Amino acid sequence: MGDVIQALPVLRLLKLHYGGAEIFWWIDSALAPLLEGDPDLAGVVRFERQRWGKPRHWPEMVRSLRWLRAQHFDLVIDLQCLARSGAFAWLANGEQLVGLDEIREGARGFYDYAAPRKSFHTHAVDWYLSVLPRLGVPVHHDFCWLPERPGMAAAMQAKWPVDTARWVALLPGARWENKRWPAEYFAELVRALAQRFPDLRFAILGGKDDQPSGKIIFEAAPERSLNLCGATSLPEMVEWVRRCHLMVTNDTGPMHVAAALGKPLVALFGPTAPQRTGPYGQQENVLRLNLPCSPCLKAVCRLFPPDECLRQLAPETVLKKTAAFFA
Repeated sequence: MGDVIQALPVLRLLKLHYGGAEIFWWIDSALAPLLEGDPDLAGVVRFERQRWGKPRHWPEMVRSLRWLRAQHFDLVIDLQCLARSGAFAWLANGEQLVGLDEIREGARGFYDYAAPRKSFHTHAVDWYLSVLPRLGVPVHHDFCWLPERPGMAAAMQAKWPVDTARWVALLPGARWENKRWPAEYFAELVRALAQRFPDLRFAILGGKDDQPSGKIIFEAAPERSLNLCGATSLPEMVEWVRRCHLMVTNDTGPMHVAAALGKPLVALFGPTAPQRTGPYGQQENVLRLNLPCSPCLKAVCRLFPPDECLRQLAPETVLKKTAAFFA
């Protein structure tokens, strides 16, 4: 999800510069709802990652590739730079194939041009945007990153007829276990905020795997909270973030949604580097500890005790940062 959200500025600027262009987005089917109905897209091409891993479904994949090739694309851009995405981009057989100069899976071998990352700390959004000058497209920030969806907002209000109180979005999940601030710490934060600010309400967002954490946080202030883990579609999640006054989040996909919406947030970082993949334009709202091991950029902590880069980040520290938004 984070990669998709961070790549959207490339779409916006391409469409602004080439107003008559027909742009298609090739995307994992699980994430396709994020882009369906997007005003700048002519269509969404689904990559059925789970189905196409089984040989009996390979004919579907072949038909999809044939469709891609039949479009005779003038330009193909691969911003994921994985072996899989690079191969499919090359097989699409466009006039020009542009990607990122990333060595991890050798995808750059497929590209006609690979945009280098200016430095280790260059943010992913800026790296993605760096492909555009090569294509004659000016880079600026005069665009709407995530346009409003009035129909979805109305459906949201009908489904969850909430009042006009100030809502705080809480994101206890993350793909890596060691990127998760403890759920018990989130619960302590909620109790303290609820006591200090009687008008606050709390929306706990996440997938089905986050339901146990959501339950722990919900029980800290059940009369003022909604545990929405596993209960929202991706478009509904985006609208919940749009509705909220503030987000407190781990390094996870919805954090990038909040940044794209210009929504104030407090981002909690441990093993990852916020300069590279943090909330774009809100580096000052990142909390992290300057430990010798952090950022390690590793999905599993090998130290003992583990995950100290987040476990040592006290709820009191996060409360102080969060409360300042309501002063």
